[in-house]
Amino acid sequence: MAARHHNELLGRAKALPKSRSGPGPDASPKANSPDFFDRVWQVVEEIPYGSVTTYGHIAEYLGSKSAARTVGWALRAAKGAGIPCHRVVNRYGGLSGRSGFGGPYVMEDMLRSEGIEFVEDGIIDIKKHLWIPGS
Repeated sequence: MAARHHNELLGRAKALPKSRSGPGPDASPKANSPDFFDRVWQVVEEIPYGSVTTYGHIAEYLGSKSAARTVGWALRAAKGAGIPCHRVVNRYGGLSGRSGFGGPYVMEDMLRSEGIEFVEDGIIDIKKHLWIPGS
């Protein structure tokens, strides 16, 4: 990732509001480290075309299993950076991050354009398309 984009993303991350519902006391200190967002973005860039992963799988891969919500914050901070954030879904295959894509169907359209199939409205076939980081 180019240094300019990297610095812009970190600036966005620092500007996000702190939430009382963040990683919580059980989260690894790694989730609160300055480079956690960086590492999330690196993992998301590795998700293969036509595949998805979950917030929780990313958090677990990064050593902080209970930091799925923080993964979501990292993805929100990366908006417009060209990182394939549309490939991250909730544990049920739901498009919980779709509001960050400029319309209720933009994320779904992006996934469908990659050949990802849906079993219900807004729910992808997670068994068919799941990619687990590190596997």
